[in-house]
Parts: sequence; C-alpha cells; structure tokens
Amino acid sequence: MLKKLLIANRGEIAVRVIRAARDLGIRTVAVHSDADAEALHVLIADETVNIGPPAAKKSYLNVEAILKAAADTGCDAVHPGYGFLAENAAFSDAVTAAGMVFVGPSGDAIRLMGDKVAARSAAAAAGVPVVPGSTGRVAGIEEARHILTETGFPVMIKAAAGGGGRGIRIAGNLAEFEQAFPQAEAEALAAFGDGGLYMEKVIGQARHIEVQVLGDGTDAVHCYERECSLQRRRQKVWEEAPSMALSDRVRAELCASAVRLAREVGYSGAGTVEYLYDDAADRFYFIEMNTRIQVEHPVTEMITGIDLVAEMLRIAGGEKLRLRQSDIAVRGHAIEVRLNAEDPVNNFAPFPGTVTGLRLPGGPGVRFDSMLYAGYQVPPFYDSLLAKLIVHAEDRDGAITRLTRALGELQIDGLKTTKPLFLALADDPGVRAGAVHTRWLEGWLDAHAGAVAAAAQL
Repeated sequence: MLKKLLIANRGEIAVRVIRAARDLGIRTVAVHSDADAEALHVLIADETVNIGPPAAKKSYLNVEAILKAAADTGCDAVHPGYGFLAENAAFSDAVTAAGMVFVGPSGDAIRLMGDKVAARSAAAAAGVPVVPGSTGRVAGIEEARHILTETGFPVMIKAAAGGGGRGIRIAGNLAEFEQAFPQAEAEALAAFGDGGLYMEKVIGQARHIEVQVLGDGTDAVHCYERECSLQRRRQKVWEEAPSMALSDRVRAELCASAVRLAREVGYSGAGTVEYLYDDAADRFYFIEMNTRIQVEHPVTEMITGIDLVAEMLRIAGGEKLRLRQSDIAVRGHAIEVRLNAEDPVNNFAPFPGTVTGLRLPGGPGVRFDSMLYAGYQVPPFYDSLLAKLIVHAEDRDGAITRLTRALGELQIDGLKTTKPLFLALADDPGVRAGAVHTRWLEGWLDAHAGAVAAAAQL
C-alpha cells in the first residue's frame, strides 16, 4: 500500500482524494497556489506546499514544482485528479521517472487513448463499434471531401488531440465545411499544439453514455454505465446512473465492449469509455476514452457501493483487482448535478466571491462533494465548479424527488450558482420522462429562461 500521496490538483476533487487516501491510512500532501492558501484541500491535508502564483500555468500545471514538492515531502505517489495534468502522458512519465507511482494509467496508455484517432483504431481492434468517419487523421481538405461521400452531412470535424468538448466544429453543408475545416486546423493547433483532425458522422439526437472501468494492467471490470446527455456547450451539467434508455441486452453489450477495450490497451486504474447512443437505431458507438477519474464518478459509487478512488489507490499500490464482475451490481438510481459559481439567469456569467453563509442538505441518499465552507473566498482564476450534489433512491422518480428536496435545503450565500437551473430541470416533464439528448438542453434553455429565473427567486 502507498504510504504518502501528493494530490496534484485543487478544489472538490483534491478534497475527495485526500479523504479516500486517509481512509486507507495514507498520509496526504496538498499543493496549492497563492490564491488557494485557504482552500479546503489545504486545510484538511497532512502537509501542504505552495507551488506558485495563481495562474495555473505557474502552479497546477508546473510539473517541476509539483515533482519537487513530492520529493521534498517524501511522497511515494502522485494522484492527478481530473483536469490540469490528469491526462498528460509526459507528467505520468515524469512521476514514474522520479521514482514515484502515478495513480492512473501509464504514459503510453494515456498517449494511445488521448489521441482520438489512435483510440478509434484501438476500439475497432477490440471489436467496439465506432462512429462512421475517417479511419485515421485526415491528411488534408482533399481527403476530407472524399470522406464526406461516406459520412454525408451533418459532419463533425474534431481535433485528434482534443478533449473536454473542445476543438469541435459541425458542418451542415459543403459551404460550411469548406469554411470550418481550416478553422478547425488552426484552432486545434492553438489549443493542443497539434493541428491533426479527424471526422465523424453526426448522430442525430444522440445520448451520451459512458462506462466506468477499473483495470490493473492485465484484467478489467466495468461498474456499469452513466448517462450524461444533459450538456451545455458540450459540457456535462447533470449526470445519472444507470441510463434510463438502455435495454438489458444493449447494456450488457455496451459494458462488455468497454471491458474488451480496457483489456486491449492494458489499462490500469479508473477510466471511462464514452459512447454515443442512437435511440432510433438502438445502436451505440465509441467516441473516446478518458484516462482519469471523472467529475461524475460519484453516481457510479452510489449505485454500486464501490469507492472508485480507493480502488485506484489500491491498484497503484500494487494490488490486483479485488473485484470480480459478478461482485458488481446496480442498486437503485443516482443523479449528480454540478453546482458552478455562475449566474444561470445572466447567460451563466462567472460569479466568484465570498461564501457568506452555507447550509448543506442531508438525510438518506444525499451526498455533497465540495470545496466550500463559510467564509471561503472563491478565486476567479480556475474552473467555476464549486460542488456536486448527488442523490440516490430506489428508482429514477424517487431520485428526482430527492434531488428537488436536497436542492431546496441547500443554501450558498454570497454567490450566484447554477442551483436554479437544476430546480427548473427537475420540474420539467421532458427531464422526468428521460426524453433528452446531447443537444436538448441548449434548446430548452432558449425556451425556458423564465422557468430558470423563477427558480432563482425561490
């Protein structure tokens, strides 16, 4: 078992990892920027190290400073959380080269699955269906025009090195395509240092469904699926498990395909295999693999009873998978909503500030993962995610009812948050019926601004 862990992150995920580590008897070291000196992860860790100024490039993305902090405090492992350096293959390699354990997959596995074209090829080799499109990186616009004869319109142009919903353009006709392709190249080069592109057919009104996997480098299991179809600007805002859309047959095929892929690439740690599901055709397609713990992992923990972060730490410490597939079962339904420091009535404008008062929800089936405490000053330099409210009940209707109750109990004074959005969504007939897809929320927001504004007055 690991003895001392540095958490190369901040916010609620740093708090989450620290708690899991301490439950296992592992001492923890929190790194922080100047802006985060009073952050919750700093206050609860065993040791802390200041690694630089507020700008992430000079602190949370500063590999040299992070490795020095780990060495100076005698750490034998580093957990990257999500975001920042979590899917940086060079960082994984650097941690290993420094004689420490990277809590996650190898640099080679991150490179393979981080390159979206290589990941598609690996998925195809594992017998996992992929979205129709280019078989590799597109050599140029002439080749791209040829691929259009197979995909048709609309078509998605995607950065090969992209992620998190960035580096994507959609063209609905040839004129839009001719304009979007060079723009996508330039955008990919600027954002990722790699202008490589690939193309995929747009699946109309698709659902976003992902499978949680755990691997030890040799074997792998799945912890069933999550549905993340409620998205704004390709960023997830509401996640739930299991999906309300899948038959038992499709669920079994989907989850088995994710395990095949994890085994194919020798995956170690917690990872997520992401798919589009076409309701009309009752078919699923691989889109990418995230080689880290996900923001939405708690809904899987709630329905399976498995502490995914603890399992990551055990695997990183040298243990083989403790779980057999037959040990893992789904119990009930869970929903997570992301509470951001944003004003949903004002086009989701960022709203950093001081938490002047805090009342947390509780009771059966309620979990609140956060970085908040009364008096905390939310800095303006980082992602706006403050907390995640997770609820669990016997069925989906019960989970939505419990979510509404918990949101009503929650009070965060001094900030505007996305709480009104979720109160309005939980009351919406379409959401209650599960009749959603990845582009549903943006249309709903255009038509239901009044409902969100009314919820903000509650």
